[in-house]
Amino acid sequence: MTSFTEAAPHVPIPKNGVDYRGKIVLAPMVRSGETPSRIVSLKYGADLVWGPETVDRAIIGAKRRINPRNSMIEYTRIPSNGGQPNKPAQESVLIDPVRERGKLIFQLGTANPSLAVEAAKVVAADVSGIDVNSGCPKPFSTSGGMGAALLQTPDRLVSILEALVEEIGKPYEIGISVKIRLLAEPERTEALVTRVCRTGITGLTVHCRTTPMRPREAAIREQLPMIASICRKAGVACLMNGDVRSRDEAMKLIREYGVDGAMIATSAESNFSCFRSQADGGLEHWRDLVRSYMEAALQCENRWGNTKYLLNQLVPGKDKAFAESKRSKTYEDCVTVLGFEDLIPMAKHVDEIIGTAKRAAERAESNKSLAVLKAIEGNTAKAAGGGGIGKGNSPKLSTQVNVAGGTGPIRTGSSVSKPTSSASVSAESAVAEVVAKVADGTHVPPSPLTV
Repeated sequence: MTSFTEAAPHVPIPKNGVDYRGKIVLAPMVRSGETPSRIVSLKYGADLVWGPETVDRAIIGAKRRINPRNSMIEYTRIPSNGGQPNKPAQESVLIDPVRERGKLIFQLGTANPSLAVEAAKVVAADVSGIDVNSGCPKPFSTSGGMGAALLQTPDRLVSILEALVEEIGKPYEIGISVKIRLLAEPERTEALVTRVCRTGITGLTVHCRTTPMRPREAAIREQLPMIASICRKAGVACLMNGDVRSRDEAMKLIREYGVDGAMIATSAESNFSCFRSQADGGLEHWRDLVRSYMEAALQCENRWGNTKYLLNQLVPGKDKAFAESKRSKTYEDCVTVLGFEDLIPMAKHVDEIIGTAKRAAERAESNKSLAVLKAIEGNTAKAAGGGGIGKGNSPKLSTQVNVAGGTGPIRTGSSVSKPTSSASVSAESAVAEVVAKVADGTHVPPSPLTV
Protein backbone atom coordinates (compact mmCIF):
# COMPACT_ATOMS: atom_id res chain seq x y z
CA MET A 1 0.00 0.00 0.00
CA THR A 2 1.38 3.40 -0.95
CA SER A 3 1.63 6.41 1.31
CA PHE A 4 -0.60 9.39 0.65
CA THR A 5 1.81 11.97 2.02
CA GLU A 6 4.38 13.94 0.09
CA ALA A 7 7.88 12.55 -0.36
CA ALA A 8 10.02 13.20 2.71
CA PRO A 9 13.09 11.79 4.42
CA HIS A 10 12.38 8.65 6.43
CA VAL A 11 13.95 7.45 9.64
CA PRO A 12 15.43 4.12 8.48
CA ILE A 13 13.13 1.17 9.17
CA PRO A 14 15.11 -1.60 10.92
CA LYS A 15 15.44 -5.00 9.24
CA ASN A 16 12.97 -6.68 11.63
CA GLY A 17 10.74 -3.63 11.98
CA VAL A 18 7.83 -2.36 9.92
CA ASP A 19 6.94 0.96 8.30
CA TYR A 20 3.66 2.41 9.59
CA ARG A 21 3.11 4.46 6.43
CA GLY A 22 -0.05 3.67 4.49
CA LYS A 23 -1.29 1.27 7.17
CA ILE A 24 -4.73 0.85 8.73
CA VAL A 25 -4.12 -0.80 12.10
CA LEU A 26 -5.84 -2.29 15.15
CA ALA A 27 -5.51 -0.14 18.27
CA PRO A 28 -4.12 -1.44 21.57
CA MET A 29 -7.17 -2.34 23.66
CA VAL A 30 -7.54 -4.11 26.99
CA ARG A 31 -9.61 -7.30 26.52
CA SER A 32 -10.45 -6.49 22.89
CA GLY A 33 -6.84 -6.71 21.72
CA GLU A 34 -5.94 -10.25 22.77
CA THR A 35 -4.58 -12.78 20.27
CA PRO A 36 -7.88 -14.08 18.77
CA SER A 37 -9.04 -10.51 18.16
CA ARG A 38 -5.77 -9.66 16.43
CA ILE A 39 -5.89 -12.78 14.27
CA VAL A 40 -9.43 -12.04 13.08
CA SER A 41 -8.55 -8.38 12.45
CA LEU A 42 -5.66 -9.48 10.24
CA LYS A 43 -7.95 -11.90 8.41
CA TYR A 44 -10.29 -9.03 7.53
CA GLY A 45 -7.59 -6.67 6.34
CA ALA A 46 -5.81 -4.97 9.23
CA ASP A 47 -2.28 -4.15 8.08
CA LEU A 48 -0.78 -4.20 11.58
CA VAL A 49 -2.09 -5.05 15.05
CA TRP A 50 -1.19 -3.62 18.44
CA GLY A 51 -1.42 -5.88 21.47
CA PRO A 52 -3.05 -4.56 24.67
CA GLU A 53 -0.84 -2.52 26.97
CA THR A 54 1.40 -4.70 29.14
CA VAL A 55 2.93 -3.01 32.17
CA ASP A 56 6.70 -3.45 32.38
CA ARG A 57 6.71 -5.27 35.73
CA ALA A 58 4.06 -7.72 34.47
CA ILE A 59 6.35 -9.08 31.75
CA ILE A 60 9.74 -8.82 33.47
CA GLY A 61 10.74 -12.31 34.57
CA ALA A 62 8.28 -14.07 32.26
CA LYS A 63 9.33 -17.38 30.76
CA ARG A 64 8.99 -18.04 27.04
CA ARG A 65 7.68 -21.38 25.83
CA ILE A 66 6.13 -22.88 22.72
CA ASN A 67 2.73 -24.50 23.25
CA PRO A 68 3.18 -28.00 21.73
CA ARG A 69 -0.51 -28.25 20.82
CA ASN A 70 -0.84 -25.10 18.72
CA SER A 71 2.73 -23.77 18.32
CA MET A 72 1.78 -20.45 19.94
CA ILE A 73 4.46 -18.49 21.79
CA GLU A 74 3.47 -18.06 25.42
CA TYR A 75 5.08 -15.82 28.01
CA THR A 76 4.13 -16.84 31.53
CA ARG A 77 5.19 -15.71 34.97
CA ILE A 78 4.48 -16.55 38.60
CA PRO A 79 2.35 -13.82 40.25
CA SER A 80 4.46 -11.80 42.65
CA ASN A 81 1.59 -10.78 44.91
CA GLY A 82 -0.44 -12.77 47.37
CA GLY A 83 2.41 -14.64 49.02
CA GLN A 84 0.91 -18.02 48.21
CA PRO A 85 3.39 -20.82 47.54
CA ASN A 86 3.12 -23.06 44.46
CA LYS A 87 0.96 -20.59 42.56
CA PRO A 88 0.49 -21.63 38.92
CA ALA A 89 2.15 -19.51 36.27
CA GLN A 90 -0.14 -17.01 34.59
CA GLU A 91 -0.08 -16.24 30.90
CA SER A 92 1.12 -12.68 30.30
CA VAL A 93 1.48 -12.57 26.52
CA LEU A 94 0.36 -14.93 23.75
CA ILE A 95 1.69 -14.56 20.19
CA ASP A 96 0.85 -16.39 16.97
CA PRO A 97 4.29 -16.67 15.33
CA VAL A 98 2.81 -17.40 11.90
CA ARG A 99 -0.20 -15.14 11.41
CA GLU A 100 1.26 -12.24 13.42
CA ARG A 101 4.76 -12.45 11.97
CA GLY A 102 5.89 -9.02 10.82
CA LYS A 103 2.60 -7.44 11.93
CA LEU A 104 2.54 -7.34 15.75
CA ILE A 105 3.46 -4.26 17.78
CA PHE A 106 3.92 -4.80 21.53
CA GLN A 107 2.60 -1.89 23.59
CA LEU A 108 4.45 -1.23 26.82
CA GLY A 109 3.19 0.62 29.89
CA THR A 110 6.14 2.13 31.71
CA ALA A 111 7.40 5.16 33.59
CA ASN A 112 11.02 4.11 33.99
CA PRO A 113 13.72 3.78 31.29
CA SER A 114 15.50 0.86 32.96
CA LEU A 115 12.31 -1.13 33.55
CA ALA A 116 11.17 -0.36 30.01
CA VAL A 117 14.34 -1.83 28.56
CA GLU A 118 14.26 -4.86 30.85
CA ALA A 119 10.65 -5.58 29.90
CA ALA A 120 11.15 -5.02 26.18
CA LYS A 121 14.08 -7.45 26.09
CA VAL A 122 11.73 -10.27 27.08
CA VAL A 123 9.62 -10.05 23.90
CA ALA A 124 11.74 -8.05 21.43
CA ALA A 125 12.76 -11.08 19.36
CA ASP A 126 9.12 -12.06 18.73
CA VAL A 127 7.57 -8.71 17.73
CA SER A 128 8.05 -6.11 15.00
CA GLY A 129 8.06 -3.09 17.25
CA ILE A 130 7.77 -1.73 20.78
CA ASP A 131 5.25 1.08 21.32
CA VAL A 132 5.24 3.19 24.48
CA ASN A 133 1.80 4.02 25.85
CA SER A 134 1.68 7.68 26.80
CA GLY A 135 -1.98 8.21 26.06
CA CYS A 136 -4.03 6.04 28.43
CA PRO A 137 -6.05 8.29 30.78
CA LYS A 138 -7.19 5.51 33.15
CA PRO A 139 -6.13 5.88 36.81
CA PHE A 140 -4.49 2.42 36.97
CA SER A 141 -2.00 3.72 34.41
CA THR A 142 -1.61 7.38 35.29
CA SER A 143 -1.33 6.74 39.04
CA GLY A 144 1.99 5.03 38.40
CA GLY A 145 3.27 7.84 36.21
CA MET A 146 2.53 5.82 33.06
CA GLY A 147 0.14 6.43 30.18
CA ALA A 148 -1.13 9.98 29.77
CA ALA A 149 0.83 11.04 32.87
CA LEU A 150 3.95 10.94 30.68
CA LEU A 151 2.55 13.85 28.67
CA GLN A 152 3.11 15.99 31.76
CA THR A 153 6.67 14.71 32.22
CA PRO A 154 8.20 15.02 28.73
CA ASP A 155 11.76 14.64 30.02
CA ARG A 156 10.88 11.21 31.39
CA LEU A 157 9.09 10.20 28.18
CA VAL A 158 12.05 11.26 26.06
CA SER A 159 14.48 9.33 28.29
CA ILE A 160 12.34 6.18 27.97
CA LEU A 161 12.19 6.43 24.18
CA GLU A 162 15.91 7.12 23.86
CA ALA A 163 16.75 4.14 26.07
CA LEU A 164 14.50 1.83 24.05
CA VAL A 165 15.92 3.05 20.72
CA GLU A 166 19.51 2.45 21.86
CA GLU A 167 19.13 -0.75 23.88
CA ILE A 168 16.24 -2.46 22.07
CA GLY A 169 15.67 -0.92 18.65
CA LYS A 170 19.27 -1.11 17.47
CA PRO A 171 20.37 -4.52 18.79
CA TYR A 172 17.10 -6.29 17.95
CA GLU A 173 16.61 -4.28 14.73
CA ILE A 174 12.99 -3.38 15.41
CA GLY A 175 11.21 -0.03 15.49
CA ILE A 176 10.35 1.97 18.59
CA SER A 177 7.22 4.14 18.54
CA VAL A 178 4.97 6.11 20.87
CA LYS A 179 1.23 6.76 21.21
CA ILE A 180 0.22 10.14 22.62
CA ARG A 181 -2.88 12.26 23.20
CA LEU A 182 -3.39 15.89 22.32
CA LEU A 183 -2.45 18.54 24.83
CA ALA A 184 -5.02 21.29 25.31
CA GLU A 185 -2.71 23.99 23.95
CA PRO A 186 -1.44 23.37 20.39
CA GLU A 187 1.90 24.95 21.31
CA ARG A 188 2.51 22.31 23.96
CA THR A 189 1.54 19.52 21.57
CA GLU A 190 3.94 20.95 18.99
CA ALA A 191 6.79 21.11 21.50
CA LEU A 192 6.17 17.54 22.69
CA VAL A 193 5.94 16.04 19.20
CA THR A 194 9.09 17.88 18.12
CA ARG A 195 11.02 16.45 21.07
CA VAL A 196 9.89 12.84 20.75
CA CYS A 197 10.54 12.84 16.99
CA ARG A 198 14.21 13.53 17.75
CA THR A 199 14.63 10.40 19.88
CA GLY A 200 15.05 8.01 16.95
CA ILE A 201 11.52 6.58 16.93
CA THR A 202 10.10 5.30 13.65
CA GLY A 203 6.43 6.07 14.32
CA LEU A 204 4.03 8.23 16.33
CA THR A 205 0.30 7.72 16.84
CA VAL A 206 -1.84 10.59 18.07
CA HIS A 207 -5.21 9.98 19.72
CA CYS A 208 -7.23 13.05 18.75
CA ARG A 209 -8.61 13.69 22.21
CA THR A 210 -7.13 15.37 25.27
CA THR A 211 -6.59 13.41 28.47
CA PRO A 212 -9.84 14.52 30.19
CA MET A 213 -11.94 13.65 27.13
CA ARG A 214 -13.87 10.39 26.97
CA PRO A 215 -14.72 8.19 23.97
CA ARG A 216 -18.27 9.54 23.73
CA GLU A 217 -16.87 13.01 22.99
CA ALA A 218 -16.08 13.66 19.33
CA ALA A 219 -12.43 13.54 18.33
CA ILE A 220 -10.81 16.91 17.61
CA ARG A 221 -8.56 17.04 14.56
CA GLU A 222 -7.53 20.67 14.23
CA GLN A 223 -3.99 19.89 15.44
CA LEU A 224 -3.47 16.96 13.06
CA PRO A 225 -1.97 18.86 10.10
CA MET A 226 0.60 20.49 12.40
CA ILE A 227 1.54 17.14 13.99
CA ALA A 228 1.76 15.43 10.59
CA SER A 229 4.02 18.20 9.29
CA ILE A 230 6.44 17.88 12.22
CA CYS A 231 6.59 14.09 11.81
CA ARG A 232 7.10 14.36 8.05
CA LYS A 233 10.04 16.75 8.42
CA ALA A 234 11.60 14.43 11.02
CA GLY A 235 11.04 11.35 8.85
CA VAL A 236 8.71 9.74 11.42
CA ALA A 237 5.49 8.00 10.33
CA CYS A 238 2.34 9.59 11.79
CA LEU A 239 -0.86 7.65 12.49
CA MET A 240 -4.15 9.19 13.58
CA ASN A 241 -6.58 7.61 16.06
CA GLY A 242 -10.02 8.61 17.31
CA ASP A 243 -13.43 8.12 15.66
CA VAL A 244 -11.98 6.25 12.68
CA ARG A 245 -14.74 3.78 11.86
CA SER A 246 -13.68 1.87 8.74
CA ARG A 247 -10.95 1.38 6.17
CA ASP A 248 -12.73 3.55 3.63
CA GLU A 249 -13.15 6.37 6.13
CA ALA A 250 -9.52 5.98 7.21
CA MET A 251 -8.29 6.39 3.62
CA LYS A 252 -10.32 9.57 3.27
CA LEU A 253 -8.96 11.00 6.53
CA ILE A 254 -5.38 10.16 5.58
CA ARG A 255 -5.73 12.28 2.46
CA GLU A 256 -7.61 15.06 4.22
CA TYR A 257 -5.17 15.59 7.09
CA GLY A 258 -1.89 14.54 5.50
CA VAL A 259 -1.13 11.76 7.99
CA ASP A 260 0.52 8.47 7.04
CA GLY A 261 -2.01 5.98 8.39
CA ALA A 262 -4.88 5.41 10.79
CA MET A 263 -5.69 3.33 13.85
CA ILE A 264 -9.15 1.87 14.53
CA ALA A 265 -10.37 1.06 18.06
CA THR A 266 -14.06 1.19 19.03
CA SER A 267 -15.48 0.09 15.67
CA ALA A 268 -13.23 -2.96 15.69
CA GLU A 269 -14.60 -4.04 19.07
CA SER A 270 -18.04 -4.63 17.56
CA ASN A 271 -16.95 -5.85 14.12
CA PHE A 272 -13.35 -6.70 13.19
CA SER A 273 -14.28 -6.66 9.51
CA CYS A 274 -14.27 -2.85 9.62
CA PHE A 275 -10.76 -3.24 8.18
CA ARG A 276 -12.24 -4.55 4.93
CA SER A 277 -13.14 -1.99 2.27
CA GLN A 278 -16.58 -1.82 0.72
CA ALA A 279 -15.04 -2.85 -2.59
CA ASP A 280 -13.80 -6.06 -0.94
CA GLY A 281 -17.11 -6.86 0.75
CA GLY A 282 -17.45 -4.36 3.60
CA LEU A 283 -18.73 -5.47 7.00
CA GLU A 284 -19.16 -9.20 7.55
CA HIS A 285 -22.45 -10.58 8.89
CA TRP A 286 -22.13 -11.04 12.64
CA ARG A 287 -22.63 -14.81 12.51
CA ASP A 288 -19.77 -15.35 10.06
CA LEU A 289 -17.60 -12.97 12.06
CA VAL A 290 -18.36 -14.80 15.31
CA ARG A 291 -17.57 -18.10 13.61
CA SER A 292 -14.13 -16.77 12.64
CA TYR A 293 -13.59 -15.44 16.15
CA MET A 294 -14.59 -18.72 17.83
CA GLU A 295 -12.23 -20.67 15.59
CA ALA A 296 -9.36 -18.33 16.50
CA ALA A 297 -10.22 -18.44 20.22
CA LEU A 298 -10.22 -22.24 20.22
CA GLN A 299 -6.97 -22.42 18.27
CA CYS A 300 -5.35 -20.07 20.79
CA GLU A 301 -6.87 -21.86 23.80
CA ASN A 302 -7.99 -18.39 24.80
CA ARG A 303 -9.17 -17.66 28.33
CA TRP A 304 -12.91 -18.32 28.47
CA GLY A 305 -13.66 -15.07 30.29
CA ASN A 306 -12.04 -13.04 27.53
CA THR A 307 -13.83 -14.98 24.80
CA LYS A 308 -17.19 -14.49 26.48
CA TYR A 309 -16.53 -10.76 26.85
CA LEU A 310 -15.83 -10.44 23.12
CA LEU A 311 -18.91 -12.46 22.20
CA ASN A 312 -21.00 -9.97 24.16
CA GLN A 313 -19.56 -7.27 21.88
CA LEU A 314 -19.86 -9.18 18.60
CA VAL A 315 -23.31 -10.79 18.90
CA PRO A 316 -26.17 -8.28 18.42
CA GLY A 317 -27.98 -7.67 21.70
CA LYS A 318 -31.44 -8.14 20.18
CA ASP A 319 -30.63 -11.49 18.63
CA LYS A 320 -31.80 -14.63 20.44
CA ALA A 321 -28.25 -15.98 20.26
CA PHE A 322 -27.03 -13.11 22.46
CA ALA A 323 -28.94 -14.25 25.55
CA GLU A 324 -28.15 -17.91 24.91
CA SER A 325 -24.42 -17.38 24.42
CA LYS A 326 -24.31 -15.06 27.42
CA ARG A 327 -25.63 -17.88 29.64
CA SER A 328 -23.06 -20.39 28.39
CA LYS A 329 -20.46 -21.55 30.88
CA THR A 330 -18.06 -23.39 28.57
CA TYR A 331 -16.80 -23.36 25.00
CA GLU A 332 -18.90 -26.46 24.34
CA ASP A 333 -22.05 -24.71 25.57
CA CYS A 334 -21.28 -21.69 23.44
CA VAL A 335 -20.58 -23.36 20.08
CA THR A 336 -23.65 -25.54 20.63
CA VAL A 337 -26.07 -22.64 21.16
CA LEU A 338 -24.49 -20.73 18.27
CA GLY A 339 -25.05 -23.68 15.96
CA PHE A 340 -21.38 -24.43 15.24
CA GLU A 341 -21.78 -28.18 15.77
CA ASP A 342 -18.59 -29.06 13.89
CA LEU A 343 -16.59 -27.13 16.51
CA ILE A 344 -17.97 -29.15 19.43
CA PRO A 345 -15.13 -31.74 19.55
CA MET A 346 -12.51 -28.98 19.55
CA ALA A 347 -14.49 -27.00 22.12
CA LYS A 348 -14.65 -30.00 24.47
CA HIS A 349 -10.91 -30.48 24.11
CA VAL A 350 -10.14 -26.85 24.91
CA ASP A 351 -12.54 -26.90 27.87
CA GLU A 352 -10.55 -29.79 29.30
CA ILE A 353 -7.20 -28.10 28.66
CA ILE A 354 -8.03 -24.76 30.26
CA GLY A 355 -10.26 -26.22 32.98
CA THR A 356 -13.49 -24.56 31.89
CA ALA A 357 -15.48 -27.80 32.04
CA LYS A 358 -14.17 -28.62 35.52
CA ARG A 359 -15.00 -25.17 36.89
CA ALA A 360 -18.49 -25.32 35.37
CA ALA A 361 -19.08 -28.73 36.98
CA GLU A 362 -17.85 -27.45 40.35
CA ARG A 363 -20.17 -24.44 40.13
CA ALA A 364 -23.09 -26.69 39.22
CA GLU A 365 -22.38 -28.95 42.21
CA SER A 366 -22.06 -25.95 44.49
CA ASN A 367 -25.37 -24.55 43.23
CA LYS A 368 -26.99 -27.95 43.74
CA SER A 369 -25.77 -28.10 47.34
CA LEU A 370 -27.07 -24.61 47.93
CA ALA A 371 -30.44 -25.62 46.49
CA VAL A 372 -30.58 -28.57 48.89
CA LEU A 373 -29.89 -26.34 51.88
CA LYS A 374 -32.48 -23.78 50.83
CA ALA A 375 -35.04 -26.48 50.18
CA ILE A 376 -34.39 -28.08 53.57
CA GLU A 377 -34.77 -24.74 55.31
CA GLY A 378 -37.95 -23.93 53.43
CA ASN A 379 -39.65 -27.28 53.88
CA THR A 380 -38.59 -27.62 57.52
CA ALA A 381 -40.16 -24.25 58.20
CA LYS A 382 -43.35 -25.34 56.49
CA ALA A 383 -43.54 -28.61 58.43
CA ALA A 384 -42.72 -27.05 61.76
CA GLY A 385 -45.16 -24.21 61.19
CA GLY A 386 -48.02 -26.42 60.12
CA GLY A 387 -47.92 -25.60 56.42
CA GLY A 388 -48.46 -22.39 54.57
CA ILE A 389 -48.66 -19.97 57.47
CA GLY A 390 -47.26 -16.65 56.46
CA LYS A 391 -44.89 -14.85 58.72
CA GLY A 392 -47.38 -12.12 59.40
CA ASN A 393 -50.17 -14.63 60.19
CA SER A 394 -48.36 -16.86 62.69
CA PRO A 395 -50.63 -17.55 65.69
CA LYS A 396 -49.35 -16.21 68.99
CA LEU A 397 -49.71 -18.28 72.17
CA SER A 398 -49.87 -16.40 75.45
CA THR A 399 -48.47 -19.40 77.26
CA GLN A 400 -46.48 -22.46 76.28
CA VAL A 401 -47.65 -26.04 76.65
CA ASN A 402 -45.54 -27.97 79.12
CA VAL A 403 -44.48 -31.59 78.80
CA ALA A 404 -47.27 -32.79 81.05
CA GLY A 405 -49.90 -31.23 78.86
CA GLY A 406 -50.72 -28.40 81.26
CA THR A 407 -49.96 -24.72 80.93
CA GLY A 408 -47.07 -22.77 82.32
CA PRO A 409 -43.36 -22.59 81.61
CA ILE A 410 -41.42 -25.63 80.45
CA ARG A 411 -39.16 -26.93 83.20
CA THR A 412 -35.99 -27.97 81.47
CA GLY A 413 -34.88 -30.04 84.44
CA SER A 414 -38.04 -32.14 84.51
CA SER A 415 -37.57 -35.90 84.55
CA VAL A 416 -40.85 -36.41 82.73
CA SER A 417 -40.32 -37.91 79.26
CA LYS A 418 -41.12 -35.49 76.44
CA PRO A 419 -43.51 -36.79 73.83
CA THR A 420 -42.28 -36.89 70.26
CA SER A 421 -43.39 -33.77 68.47
CA SER A 422 -45.56 -34.43 65.46
CA ALA A 423 -44.03 -31.31 63.90
CA SER A 424 -40.53 -32.81 64.29
CA VAL A 425 -41.59 -36.04 62.62
CA SER A 426 -43.18 -34.10 59.79
CA ALA A 427 -40.06 -31.97 59.38
CA GLU A 428 -37.76 -34.99 59.21
CA SER A 429 -39.98 -36.61 56.60
CA ALA A 430 -40.07 -33.41 54.58
CA VAL A 431 -36.29 -33.11 54.64
CA ALA A 432 -35.83 -36.67 53.42
CA GLU A 433 -38.34 -36.11 50.65
CA VAL A 434 -36.69 -32.86 49.52
CA VAL A 435 -33.18 -34.33 49.48
CA ALA A 436 -34.43 -37.18 47.31
CA LYS A 437 -36.16 -34.80 44.90
CA VAL A 438 -33.14 -32.49 44.62
CA ALA A 439 -30.92 -35.48 43.94
CA ASP A 440 -33.05 -36.62 41.00
CA GLY A 441 -33.70 -33.07 39.75
CA THR A 442 -37.47 -33.01 40.34
CA HIS A 443 -37.54 -30.60 43.25
CA VAL A 444 -39.15 -27.22 42.74
CA PRO A 445 -38.12 -24.73 45.47
CA PRO A 446 -41.07 -23.39 47.46
CA SER A 447 -42.37 -19.94 46.72
CA PRO A 448 -41.20 -17.33 49.26
CA LEU A 449 -44.87 -16.59 49.92
CA THR A 450 -45.49 -20.07 51.32
CA VAL A 451 -42.46 -20.38 53.57
